[in-house]
Amino acid sequence: MSDAPAPSASELAGGALGPNVGLGGVAFERLVAVIARLRRDCPWDAEQTHLTLVKHLVEEAGETVDAIEAGSITDLKEELGDLLIQVCFHAEIARTDAQFTIDDVIVGVTNKLISRHPYVFGDDETPDDMMASWEAGKRAEKQRDSALEGIPEAMNAVARAAKVVTRVRDVHLDVPLEDASITADETGQALLSLIERAQASGVDPDQALRASLRTLEAQVRAAEH
Repeated sequence: MSDAPAPSASELAGGALGPNVGLGGVAFERLVAVIARLRRDCPWDAEQTHLTLVKHLVEEAGETVDAIEAGSITDLKEELGDLLIQVCFHAEIARTDAQFTIDDVIVGVTNKLISRHPYVFGDDETPDDMMASWEAGKRAEKQRDSALEGIPEAMNAVARAAKVVTRVRDVHLDVPLEDASITADETGQALLSLIERAQASGVDPDQALRASLRTLEAQVRAAEH
């Protein structure tokens, strides 16, 4: 379990987070207690593992995206709650296995947010390139040797490609990338058109993108070394 202390008020920029720090704490504790009870007394909840919950986590994340892009504020509130259940459920499984607790999760992510924003919670100057600064901090913290490390293999091909390209731009690698401007509508239409043409030609567009992405990743590794 994490033994990192919770940040003090002074560490949180002398109360800069405002009077709402801890708002909802009682409600959150009630949720954690309910999940612990379900884990103990509900047969279905009791038999779940981190692995069996993966599909539910992916589904809830997808439904949250749908709520943001095409739903209402009420939908978003509900889906965020369902997503929060997944976080608390995994933490409860870990707690009963003596691995870590929800408090460890919260303390860890809070400390991470503070350490990665020294220009907010410290005396550093605000960086000109925010994303590059974030990636540099993450890379140093995790002692990564490549911009490609930490990009989930489980991401779908389009999302993974976007992440790889973002990393390449953020660390300013000497890898050729297209940079002609394009709108969101044009992007959607172009992608759909390519998929239509691929389907008509008997090409698996997802597989084709993964192949091209592997080529780009090889160029990234070559540029890094």
